[in-house]
Amino acid sequence: MATVHPRFLIDEHQRPTDVVLTIEQWQQIQEDLDQLEDIRAYDAAKAGPSDAVPLSQAARELRGNKSA
Repeated sequence: MATVHPRFLIDEHQRPTDVVLTIEQWQQIQEDLDQLEDIRAYDAAKAGPSDAVPLSQAARELRGNKSA
């Protein structure tokens, strides 16, 4: 997890309107979000049906040739 030190911009009513981060902090957040997306995709795949198919069949299906 990234350690960030955000700065907040406020409007004339003292309400926060924006957050300012360094480029390095922003890039780290983006990397963390990418990893989180990968983890969620992995978790979803593991939770789904686990019917295995032979590699040759999977390759045919990916090419669009579903005949055996």
